[in-house]
Amino acid sequence: MSFLSNTLSRVKPSPTIAVTTKAGELKAAGRDVIGLGAGEPDFDTPANIAEAGIAAIKAGKTRYTAPDGIIELKQAICAKLKRDNGLTYEPAQVSVGTGGKQILYNALMATMNEGDEVIIPAPYWVSYPDMVLLAGGTPVIAPAKSENAYKLTADELEAAITPKTKWLIFNSPSNPTGAGYTRRELKALTDVLLKHPHVWVMTDDMYEHLAYDGFEFCTPAEVEPKLYERTLTCNGVSKAYAMTGWRIGYAAGPVALIAAMRKIQSQSTSNPCTISQWAAVEALNGPHDFIAENNAIFARRRNLVVKMLNEIDGMECPTPEGAFYVYPSIAGLIGKTSAAGTLIDTDEAFATALLEETGVAVVFGAAFGLSPCFRVSYATSDEALTEACTRIQAFCRALT
Repeated sequence: MSFLSNTLSRVKPSPTIAVTTKAGELKAAGRDVIGLGAGEPDFDTPANIAEAGIAAIKAGKTRYTAPDGIIELKQAICAKLKRDNGLTYEPAQVSVGTGGKQILYNALMATMNEGDEVIIPAPYWVSYPDMVLLAGGTPVIAPAKSENAYKLTADELEAAITPKTKWLIFNSPSNPTGAGYTRRELKALTDVLLKHPHVWVMTDDMYEHLAYDGFEFCTPAEVEPKLYERTLTCNGVSKAYAMTGWRIGYAAGPVALIAAMRKIQSQSTSNPCTISQWAAVEALNGPHDFIAENNAIFARRRNLVVKMLNEIDGMECPTPEGAFYVYPSIAGLIGKTSAAGTLIDTDEAFATALLEETGVAVVFGAAFGLSPCFRVSYATSDEALTEACTRIQAFCRALT
């Protein structure tokens, strides 16, 4: 009998972390590696936010708090949701966790029963299906077509709903594609959800503020207020505020659900880092000028990467509305052989050969549920991106 839980056989390690780890190992061994796998900004946390964390330490704010966050942070979250999204919540409807991932996990653990289904549009963030499996549920993957910019249509959502559906996980702008749903596109989805009152909506709005070319973000409960009572609106400070390592995520929703999530958290991690909570208060309440400045840099990098990848025969790279990823298709390269003799029969084979032969680390599309593609994170310098794309171009030109 195995000592380990049977549950572990249902899940796999995060492919994005695996790619970053492999790139780090090669770099440590002396290889010239450019990592385009990590999903975090390369900007420093803004000084006022960092100083708020330091001030919290100096003020002795280093003790336990309520399991799901201090009241000051919950109030700041309520103010943010009202200001940015037109959504009214009270602190009792807010949960603060150790990163956005814990918030999603807590919600699933608090609600899933055996046989419950969760609709996950693909391409998806790699952790969604595995968190559903860990919670005892069944992921139902709903593929979005490349011709629809990797965005799920109303008909595709309708086809995925069954009497067992408990949640739809909705992510816009998307990781891994950067695709953002317009208000009209989202309203078509919420119209479907109104016809199925047993289906709840879990949003992942983590890339809300990373939007380009005038794209206007919107979230389901904002677009369709009738869904307010069965929507968990999830967000965090990791991406827009360059606070990935501070580990603060949050959600707002019905009081009973938030209380259930609090119970899960109280028996697992208890409160998020107190210092990080106070820094997050400053992030949400303080100045936001740096977001537009950072977005201008991200948009420039996005345009650089999209242009260079689209110059490759057999590769198609859409221009995304937000986040800091692109998700090019390599359908035109499948079946070819690399200069070192590797058969490119899958996007995983492409990514592996690319890393081994050129030192460029990307994440293969199968990890996100839709192939043959790969994800590039352009949250790094222009110089590194230019060199990486030059290497990708040379690698693809050498394919036969």
